[in-house]
Amino acid sequence: MPGKSGDPVRDLGLRIAHVGINAPTSKEAEAIAERFSALMGLERNETAPISVFSGTLVETMRGGGRGEHGHIGFHVDDIDAAEAWFEARGFKIDQGSRVLMDDGSTRLVYFEEPIGGFAIHLTQDD
Repeated sequence: MPGKSGDPVRDLGLRIAHVGINAPTSKEAEAIAERFSALMGLERNETAPISVFSGTLVETMRGGGRGEHGHIGFHVDDIDAAEAWFEARGFKIDQGSRVLMDDGSTRLVYFEEPIGGFAIHLTQDD
């Protein structure tokens, strides 16, 4: 059962999905993404018009994004179990941030409270 040991890495498969960086303009976002791609040998990947990825590790947001400094995405194996696990520890989910998959299950959701100027989200693959 998820949450049994109290270790979210073991119980939920918690791992860093990516770090999000807020760029004030699209031009700056492109430059940041290019630098991370060059630094780490990562392929530039544009999956949505609001951001550009360097591999899967760094997401650069065009025109800013959530969090004062950006965001940190954590991947989990079971997002419903992860939400329950974190909420039981007093961390509230921002219900308005929920992004659904085609089957109606949750793909991504942010916490209400940023930490250290970073918005935090959970994500689960479809």
